[in-house]
Amino acid sequence: MIRALVILTLFLTSAACVGRPPGDATGEEIYLQLCSNCHADDVSGSGGIGLPIGPGSNAANQPDEFLRMTILNGRGTMPSFRVSLNEDQLERLIGYIRAVQGE
Repeated sequence: MIRALVILTLFLTSAACVGRPPGDATGEEIYLQLCSNCHADDVSGSGGIGLPIGPGSNAANQPDEFLRMTILNGRGTMPSFRVSLNEDQLERLIGYIRAVQGE
């Protein structure tokens, strides 16, 4: 029963975070489409299903390369967004996350 619940949760989590943002999407638009379902839609990245990524979070203390590799490859239960984002979109997303974090 618990295993089925975990699998269902993982499926729903990854299903909520799919699709490709438009090529000209802003970092905020990309965040809202791909990240907010798990990291909070209040744009602070305060967490929810996913870990907090906003101000004061562990993510705020990591270098951009850590964010880049986490977004591209996934981490733990977080899916990979390698096929969803091109390099420019990835940079806009990281820039937006950093802006929200106050950097």
